[in-house]
Amino acid sequence: MFEYEMHQMRAAELAREADRRRLIREVRRNRRAETAARRSTGDEAEGRVNMPLWKSRFTPAA
Repeated sequence: MFEYEMHQMRAAELAREADRRRLIREVRRNRRAETAARRSTGDEAEGRVNMPLWKSRFTPAA
């Protein structure tokens, strides 16, 4: 009986692990979809502006 109980516990543990991994995969997929939707909100016509690294964001004080 002990081996059967161990088998049942292991099967339940594997099922929980599979559910957890499935949930993580679903969350990642949804985040990627949200990010892609946010990026494609119509700003493509204007293009993205990247400031050069050597340029400062603020003007030096006098």
